[in-house]
Amino acid sequence: MTDTPANLTAASLKQLVQAISARIEQARAQVKQAVNSAMVDSYWEIGRLIVEDEQQGQTRAAYGKQQLQQLSQQLTERLGKGFDVTNLRNMRAFYLAFPIRETVSPELSWSHYNRLSKLENPAARDWYQQETISQHWSVRALDRQISTLYYERLLASQNKALVEQEATGHTRPLADSAQDYLRDPYVLDFLNLQDKTYRESELEQAIISNLQHFLLELGKGFAFVERQQRLRFDDQDFYIDLVFYNYKLKCFLLVDLKLGKLSHQDVGQMDTYVRLYNEQKKEPGDNPTIGLILCSEKSEAVVKYSVLADNQQLFAAKYLPYLPSEEQLRAELQRERQQAQQTLATQPDAGEDL
Repeated sequence: MTDTPANLTAASLKQLVQAISARIEQARAQVKQAVNSAMVDSYWEIGRLIVEDEQQGQTRAAYGKQQLQQLSQQLTERLGKGFDVTNLRNMRAFYLAFPIRETVSPELSWSHYNRLSKLENPAARDWYQQETISQHWSVRALDRQISTLYYERLLASQNKALVEQEATGHTRPLADSAQDYLRDPYVLDFLNLQDKTYRESELEQAIISNLQHFLLELGKGFAFVERQQRLRFDDQDFYIDLVFYNYKLKCFLLVDLKLGKLSHQDVGQMDTYVRLYNEQKKEPGDNPTIGLILCSEKSEAVVKYSVLADNQQLFAAKYLPYLPSEEQLRAELQRERQQAQQTLATQPDAGEDL
């Protein structure tokens, strides 16, 4: 059977995706290797400079208490993070553990060498270094092998193949991903970067949490119902960010948050939510459901109440006395976005940039 044009197109697309993916993965590996090599070279050299300065007539104890603190302070002021006293001591220990530059392999990262430098047994240190290179162990895998005395157990075991098989099974799940590498605090410090990779969903959730408290504290009859409430229509699921019931108005309020500009699709979507809610959730004694669309951008905020059937007069007369005005909501939304960004800025995360 010959391939149809559609099958040929799918096969061609698959090949193109594979070719592009391979090229990007190769480029990422090259970047990772370049950063690793630069870090290891720089920190080995810093360690050497510290040791040589230390040997110029000063005692090790005096140097540790005085010079390292001053050095750390001035380097931090000039270069940023990564030069606290502990890290400077780690660089010093790195050089002392690997004083011959040629024995430092570019295949391992600074995090690998930082862990290896803490081993007091030179034979074990050399063995773990070579095994890490040949077995492609991540830092987590290396740390596990050291913690479980893999080297010592191998020397003491008669059936070494069984010990090696067990170790392989435990280390394979500990392989590093690209995200793990990019979040490595040593890498971020060396490049003088900050890990500000918060997902959009986390910003949304932070703003929604603040909005929830704001509406409940208005004192105008709001009762919280649910977050991310699901509505089902035919074979589709819809999720509403926030749902409240106002017992003074005797109606539901649906709140939907968007991080971009308000679009006609957003308005249409909210009208769909309101219609479905009236059909599926509204009790006979309840008034028509109200939808509230909030659009939060970096420079402005847009607020819109969605009212079906253009019943603006009823909305203004009956609903507005108990609902926050669009101006109130706009000001609150801008304040909450700033507060959410400040909160997230103090927490580690990953994903899309804000």
